[in-house]
Amino acid sequence: MRLERQLGFWLGAFAALVLFLYVFSGVLLPFVAGMILAYLFDPLADRLERMGLSRLGAALLIVVVISLIFLILLILFVPVLAHQLATFIESLPDLVTRLQALVAQEGGALGGKLGAGVLERLGIDEKFNSADIQKSLGDIVGQGAQWMLAFLKSLWSGGQAVIGVFSLLVVTPVVAFYVLLDFDRMVAALDRLAPPAHRDDVRVLARQMNSAISGFLRGQSLVCLFLGLWYGVGLSLIGLKFGFLIGICAGFLSFIPYVGSLTALVLSAVMSIVQGWPSLSLFAMAMGVVGAGQFLEGNVLTPRLVGASVGLHPVWLMFSLFAFGSLFGFTGLILAVPVAAMIGVLFRFALAHYFESPIYREAAADERELV
Repeated sequence: MRLERQLGFWLGAFAALVLFLYVFSGVLLPFVAGMILAYLFDPLADRLERMGLSRLGAALLIVVVISLIFLILLILFVPVLAHQLATFIESLPDLVTRLQALVAQEGGALGGKLGAGVLERLGIDEKFNSADIQKSLGDIVGQGAQWMLAFLKSLWSGGQAVIGVFSLLVVTPVVAFYVLLDFDRMVAALDRLAPPAHRDDVRVLARQMNSAISGFLRGQSLVCLFLGLWYGVGLSLIGLKFGFLIGICAGFLSFIPYVGSLTALVLSAVMSIVQGWPSLSLFAMAMGVVGAGQFLEGNVLTPRLVGASVGLHPVWLMFSLFAFGSLFGFTGLILAVPVAAMIGVLFRFALAHYFESPIYREAAADERELV
């Protein structure tokens, strides 16, 4: 019964946590961001303390420096991004019209030739109508463009988004300061909550979780920063319209596996084709910038900065991102990787104990006897 009560307690605590995140997901983003910042910079605060600075002074210095750097980045990049975003929203209908005409004209002609040959080989006598292809392709492009335009307008003019950005700028540094100030005391309090009989196991699990999460967050943050600058500067230098906006968005989304790279690939490809057609030189240069960025990410940056610190299968990681994003919105996307890493550590711990348990050993012994 004691094991059943413990299992029921932890399942109930997990259900309460999920319910709390679901109910308050709309206001949790600045608090989660502040706690992540405090977690990332706690080692730096400890080092400053060892150098003779008080914990209050170390926390205040770190938050002030981070705020200043962020403010400088806002002053340098936000006007450019805001101008490109506004211009992009205004010119999107014209871009959609040009893309729709291009897809319908070139795609329809190519599809008509290929499709007619395929239908003929399949023995289908119905006449292949290229106009149907043009209409279908045009409808697909039009629907996708309408969805993107509505999404961008909601981001640009939504009052809730403005309030969210304001809360991030104001609340996040305050939360980061107080959590960073009391970080060691909070960890000590959580350590005391662990039952004395299992405290050693809890500490081992906590160290494994800390190693996985901190390695991923610090490494992936540097990867996102590099990719955002690489894509933004590279696409701008080759003359691609809205290249800086595309690059920064793709770099920001690179913390979600495959989403950042797919965003850079699709948007730069579409934009370069529409802008440079019938010449493909701009398209080739854009693909060169994106391809070089992907090569550097996969072969240099990620192995050295991130490595295998999370220890999660890509499928499980993608499922966690989709599940948490669906349940808790953008806050869920931020929490998905840390929570997935913690679940992975707990699963490996449970699996190791299962292999050492009498249940597994007796079953393995019975199997050997049958053989």
